[in-house]
This record gives sequence, C-alpha cells and structure tokens, in this order.
Amino acid sequence: MDDKKPSGTDAGVFAPDRNNAIFTTDELKHAFYDMVLIRRFEERAGQLYGMGLIGGFCHLYIGQEAVVVGIQMELKQGDKLITSYRDHGQMLAAGMDPRGVMAELTGREGGYSRGKGGSMHMFSREKNFYGGHGIVGAQVALGIGLAFANKYRGTDEVSIAYFGEGASNQGQVYESFNLAALHKLPCVFVIENNHYGMGTSVERASASKALWRNGEPWGIPGRKVDGMDVEAVRQAAREAVEYCRAGKGPFLLEMATYRYRGHSMSDPAKYRPRSEVDEMRKNHDPIDRVRRELLSVGVDEAELKAIEDKVKAIVVDAADFAQSSPEPDPSELWTDVLVEG
Repeated sequence: MDDKKPSGTDAGVFAPDRNNAIFTTDELKHAFYDMVLIRRFEERAGQLYGMGLIGGFCHLYIGQEAVVVGIQMELKQGDKLITSYRDHGQMLAAGMDPRGVMAELTGREGGYSRGKGGSMHMFSREKNFYGGHGIVGAQVALGIGLAFANKYRGTDEVSIAYFGEGASNQGQVYESFNLAALHKLPCVFVIENNHYGMGTSVERASASKALWRNGEPWGIPGRKVDGMDVEAVRQAAREAVEYCRAGKGPFLLEMATYRYRGHSMSDPAKYRPRSEVDEMRKNHDPIDRVRRELLSVGVDEAELKAIEDKVKAIVVDAADFAQSSPEPDPSELWTDVLVEG
C-alpha cells in the first residue's frame, strides 16, 4: 500500500471482509443499543416538534444511524468531530447526554448551549464535538482546522468532518481538500450521501456520480461504503482512521445511506415515491440488519427487547427533562458573544 492509494481504492463500493469478524457479540449489542437510541430519540424529537415544543429547524437522522455508530467505534479519546445541521445522531454516538441534547432542542436552560443554540448549534468540548453548523459545507473547513491542531500538537488524533452530498461540490470543500492534502492533515472527510440535497436528487445535482473519487486531484484516497451496514462502515472507518493516524494525510469516505424522513421536519418529501422509502425500510434498514445478525449468533429476542426498553426509558426521561427544565434567563442574551482576551 502506498501513501496515496490504499489497495482497493478503485474497486467501487467497499466490500467488508465477512470472514474476518470485526465485531464481538458485545460490540454488536453496543452498536444495536446506540442505533436504537438515535432512532427512538429522533422519533421523540419529531413528536415534540409536532407538538410545538421544538422551534426553528429540526433535521432528523432516522435511517442513517449506522454511519455515525460505525465510525465512532473506531475513534478514541481526543479524536474530534464536526458536522452539519443533521447532528443529533453524532451527539448521541459521541456520548453526549440525551437530556442535554433534548433540552437544547426545546430551547431550555438545561441544554448544551443553555437553550440558545437549538437543533443546529450545540457543542461539547468534553466529548470533542464541535457542532452542529447551519451553513451548508462551512464545517468542512473548520474540520481541517481541528486536524491542523492535532498535527501541530504532535498527537495522532484525527478529525472527522461530516457533510452531505449536497455540500460535496462546494468550493470551500475543495479548498479544504487541497489544504488537507498539502499539509497531510489527519482528517477523515465523510460524505453522508442520503441521495437528496433538500428536495433534489444527487443524480440531478452532481455531474460527479462517484463522490468518493472527488479527492483524487489532490491524491486523497477514497472509498464508497454501504452506509446502511454498520459492519462495512466500521471496517472502512478503521482503514481511514489508521491511514490518518500514520501521518499519511486525509482520507475520503462516501457513505451511501438514506434518510426516511424529509430534509427537515417542515419537508413533506413529495419529491420521492413512498414506495422508495418503504423499500429501503423493508430491505436495507441498518437496525434490522444488526438485529438479524445478533439473533443469528444466539442472542435471544428477550435480551434485545430489554435493550429497547432501556432505550425507551432514557428517551422518555430526556423528553421529560427537556419539558421541565426552565427557559434561559434573559441575561443569557449577553453571554457567549465575545471571549475575554
């Protein structure tokens, strides 16, 4: 394997090695728990939005859970995360408290940004989660800044910069590719290709159909991965993260995934047939895939039900906390505006 092109880079969709199990049974149960937590949390957030308890924009991660869970399982303490406005799944996978995330969604004092950021703008320095950004593609340049900090400090920590296929052809993304490659920054670029940028299919919006190859002019290796398969995601993430930790520079992963809901809660998603969504749910659901895998290795249905019941209690508690936490004091309008020199 040379520095610029790992083996298999031109092979198209990444094929996980099923003969070399990457998950122990306990790890697979952990992945199941994390994905169910994200799914049930997002479903509850959608309900609260419908009740008028969440204002502004709210972009749900339902359907895409395998992407962030698989990648997160290959990270270590100190690795940094940054993403777009579809960010609740990344927060939960990073270990942020569901209470704090839900309270931020409802604009309450107990939220991660003390109720001032809402769905798109919350952060956790403790968990190395740097947002949540509402400007399409803006987080990518910040992501290489995090990677530059890692390299400058002489650590082997990596930065994960998530963005959607709708942002993948922006100029600032290509400028970020150039700088990351030029300085060999330890950044994994992750395109979450859910096939629709707002209401426009990627087939109509992008001349490049192989987004995983978009970094090739700068020598950035890439993979296209089945983002509905947490095992494939984790194996591809392991290769990408190891490449970055070795000081070889950035890596690009295109995750072929699918969102079941509209672009945001205000989007009825009439631009795609219901049959398409139903087919994805029936035949490609990432949680159902893991459930089948666990059952096939001897985990019984009762244990999976216990995991789901635990998740349900956590989500109910988070929603109750979010509704009972007080609204921010008006004095909060003047905080977090400037940093004292």
